[in-house]
Amino acid sequence: MSVFIVVGVCIVAIGGLYLLGRAISVSPDIVEVLPFQSGWKPREHALSRFHARWYPMTLVFLAFDVEMLFMYPWAVVVARIGAAAAIEMFVFLGVLVAGIVWAWREGAFRWV
Repeated sequence: MSVFIVVGVCIVAIGGLYLLGRAISVSPDIVEVLPFQSGWKPREHALSRFHARWYPMTLVFLAFDVEMLFMYPWAVVVARIGAAAAIEMFVFLGVLVAGIVWAWREGAFRWV
């Protein structure tokens, strides 16, 4: 029984907050009043599709972004562990460079 009371309170709270937001909003269509590209009008819809050549570049970027996540803790412990940690990091970077060479060979960096 108490579960239904909690669900009811949540539904009432969510509905109340939604109605409060609608009551104090500046415009009924919030997309028209939000700042976008320094005040410029959008030329395309926010859910427009991107060309397929952007996806391999995005994956390469994410690979190096995740690499940085591994390098921060490595930088903290490399002084304590010594040369073994440096060798492990260079092996890791070698694997990533091999991935970059492969992506380059496959044409992931060609824009036209």
